[in-house]
Amino acid sequence: MRNAMFAIIGLFALLIWAPVVQAAPSEDWLGLEELDRGVIVIRYDVKAGTKTKLMIGKGQDQYTYGLSRAKQQEVFPLQMGNGNYKISVLEQVSGSKYKIVQEAAVKLQLTNSSQVFLNSVQNVDWSEEGKAAQLAKKLTRSAHSDKEKVQAVYEYIVGTVRYDNALASSKLTDYLPDSNRTIAGQKGMCYDYASLFASMLRSLDIPAKLVMGTSEYVDVYHAWNEVYLNGQWVTIDTTVDASWKSKGAGYKMIKDASSYSASKYY
Repeated sequence: MRNAMFAIIGLFALLIWAPVVQAAPSEDWLGLEELDRGVIVIRYDVKAGTKTKLMIGKGQDQYTYGLSRAKQQEVFPLQMGNGNYKISVLEQVSGSKYKIVQEAAVKLQLTNSSQVFLNSVQNVDWSEEGKAAQLAKKLTRSAHSDKEKVQAVYEYIVGTVRYDNALASSKLTDYLPDSNRTIAGQKGMCYDYASLFASMLRSLDIPAKLVMGTSEYVDVYHAWNEVYLNGQWVTIDTTVDASWKSKGAGYKMIKDASSYSASKYY
């Protein structure tokens, strides 16, 4: 996952320091009809040949996403807690220079912050009709608790999905995981493992975060999950455990959170 993460971090740095212009008046590009679930809906007509980004900021923290001409609307999370957010759409001027073309302020007030991590969003994309949700229902048919459901999905991913070294070492730009593709090919890199796990659990109404950062178990930028079980967030790493399982090594589902250092949550 090293190349994909370096590309994301590099682009993020360019956006932060890029010159900007005065924001255009807000129209119908920002939908707040799902704000009570902790997400916003972006409907922006991306111009052909123009690289376009969405930036979501709260205080000193910022998340940046790519917008696609192929999608009429997309859902994005407000995962940095309650408070005031700044939402900006940026278009590339040239090279690393971007201008703000739309900007608005949004206030989030949720009584249950874990609700944000049930949504289908850009990099944890699922639907009731999709393969991830249908497979999750099948795997958990006889489960009687959330923990049993999590265990069943976890065992499927760890025992079925293989790590794709070629993908992880390739040059990736604006890469996004696709749960249907991961299930069909039964392979992926850590980003794909974590997205698939989160997608399947969210479809079962179990809050799950896709987390990015570093871990003592791997020597590159990594992705894993935090899952809400019995009133607390627990750390689960399907990528590492799939590797250990394939080598016949011992492992356990819930990891020591102190072995991980998170930089982004989705």
